[in-house]
Amino acid sequence: MTTPVCTSASDAATRSFPNATYPSFTSYVRARQPVLLRTARSLTANPCDAEDLLQTALTKTYVAWERIEDHRALDGYVRRALLNTRTSQWRKRKVDEFACDELPEPEPTLGHDADPAEQQALHDAMWRAIMRLPARQRAMVVLRYYEDLSEVQTAEVLGVSVGTVKSAVSRALGKLREDPELVLAR
Repeated sequence: MTTPVCTSASDAATRSFPNATYPSFTSYVRARQPVLLRTARSLTANPCDAEDLLQTALTKTYVAWERIEDHRALDGYVRRALLNTRTSQWRKRKVDEFACDELPEPEPTLGHDADPAEQQALHDAMWRAIMRLPARQRAMVVLRYYEDLSEVQTAEVLGVSVGTVKSAVSRALGKLREDPELVLAR
């Protein structure tokens, strides 16, 4: 048998409840604890919280032990105590969300929260616009922005100077900005 950490608390408990030892309660807890703990775990997300919940419900059951007339219905009583305790904990929880005038979320952009059909339509329109560029500008735009190469790497791949890549990409982006099919997407 374990010795209590706080002897004054255990002495106070035995003074408060003169018939504080209920062998039937002890045997009930030993027999049904795994099943009741499983029920408590189904009510909480954290196993430690489930153990605390079960302990609280068993304490409430212990206090009411003499008033319980039908000991065959103990599982129902303890389950109801579990549920009521969990509901009380849920109602008392601290709410970290507050109402405010402005929404903290940014406005949905076409890239992330858009309809997949709209995203596909924009993708197709972009490729059609890129295909209308001259071959040299198209190659530079694809290497720079789709293959994610640097200006130096793009120049090496195409065998041109870095300045040529910069000016050609600049002209290509200007044409894409002016493309009537892409203007509608902005």
